[in-house]
Amino acid sequence: MVIFALGGITGKSTVAACQADAATVSTALSAFNNLNGGTATTALMTGSLSGGPFVQSWPSNTGYNLNLTAGSLYITAGTVTGLYTAPNQCAGA
Repeated sequence: MVIFALGGITGKSTVAACQADAATVSTALSAFNNLNGGTATTALMTGSLSGGPFVQSWPSNTGYNLNLTAGSLYITAGTVTGLYTAPNQCAGA
């Protein structure tokens, strides 16, 4: 008899997805700011400034939310909202 322990898989996958999405968007923000010397807004996706679109689509997930506010990336995961500075901020997802 084989019994699989599946508890927590959904939570762990949501945290991993949050970390991957946040890292991708954070890299895109850095690239945009380096090329354009300004605050990233919707131009990050539209490609209206130098370099074309840096993000093809905005990540969305029911376990976390990424927001671009005043050129900075914010994460809401569970009951925690904060400026993205490290992957461990997704732990509340």
